[in-house]
Amino acid sequence: MRLNLKIWRQAGPTAPGRLEDYTADSVSPDMSFLEMLDVVNEGLIVKGKDAIAFDSDCREGICGTCSLVIDGVAHGPDRGTTVCQLHMRRFKDGETVTIEPWRAKAFPVVKDLVVDRSAFDRIIAAGGFVSINAGGAQDANNILIPKDVCDAAMDSAACIGCGACVAACKNASAHLFMSAKISHLSLLPQGQQERYTRVTAMIDQADSEGFGSCSNEGECEAVCPKEIPISNIARMTREYVMARLSK
Repeated sequence: MRLNLKIWRQAGPTAPGRLEDYTADSVSPDMSFLEMLDVVNEGLIVKGKDAIAFDSDCREGICGTCSLVIDGVAHGPDRGTTVCQLHMRRFKDGETVTIEPWRAKAFPVVKDLVVDRSAFDRIIAAGGFVSINAGGAQDANNILIPKDVCDAAMDSAACIGCGACVAACKNASAHLFMSAKISHLSLLPQGQQERYTRVTAMIDQADSEGFGSCSNEGECEAVCPKEIPISNIARMTREYVMARLSK
């Protein structure tokens, strides 16, 4: 396969950015999208040119580091898939593909396709944890939790914090990310004691980071590689209202 690529290049956070044209030759349909970019970078390095900067780590769809907008869609055209698990067979020979970074005020560009997502870390540090002494690990059967509650908590815990929800939202809202973390902990017994301080602290931190508000249009759910449902956002809103009323 041969692909025409339009890739965002930006030397640094304050430098002007632009889309540049590249050609990816001899692309195997069995390559992942990141492997294709590796091949393009190898060609650039051989020519003495600056390689395209992009993030990756596990390349197994687990860590969420591979944050790219492909043809206007966060993580590309396949639903429930990270970029590293997107294969080139999804594209046609001779096709033109546009590759850009996440675009949000709270995710400033570091270089090329790499953005700074430390805002998510600060939101977690604000309240996404259980700090009370819950004692030693107990046998699961000793804590009786309804299966539907367990399932909802585990589904929420699947969030990998990639930021695709922010990239897809026209308001750059982090509500899906926050609601997944808040739901995971608020649904379980260990998280009950701090549930109200948690939701207020995390939402306040997100506001200070510059994330926008939720308009409930569902773009976040559509691009989430772990298919986190937006029903979590409704739960987070209820938690927040209850927290404010309890003061």
